[in-house]
Amino acid sequence: MIAPSSVFRHRLRVYWEDTDAGGVVFYANYLRFFERARTEWLRDLGFGQQRLKDEAGAMFIVSDTHVRYLRPARLDDELDVTVLVREAGRVALTILQEAWHGDVLLAEGSIRIGCVDAGTFKPRRIPSEILEAIPK
Repeated sequence: MIAPSSVFRHRLRVYWEDTDAGGVVFYANYLRFFERARTEWLRDLGFGQQRLKDEAGAMFIVSDTHVRYLRPARLDDELDVTVLVREAGRVALTILQEAWHGDVLLAEGSIRIGCVDAGTFKPRRIPSEILEAIPK
């Protein structure tokens, strides 16, 4: 479990399109929720994805995921999705993420994202401004 004081939190609501025929969030949609939270985390640090691509010529791509599903989320639930950098290297970040409904942990994951050149998709260093902005 991630310590509450050391994380970025993004709140979102579960919509009809997020659920399966059983009325619960389709398992793959947790990856979408995690992606949204990482995007908002970067924006909160001052680095919008489009600006990063346009000005620095850099993009982040997912290279590895591991997700554990614990409880279902349902239509209209408000979720808090957390972001915490576990490891920051020169070209990749390993990020721990959790999805919560109130005080109930629904899913947790480890996502590895790599920085690539926006034109060639070859690995490149993460811009130093981003690494410096990540809370230690």
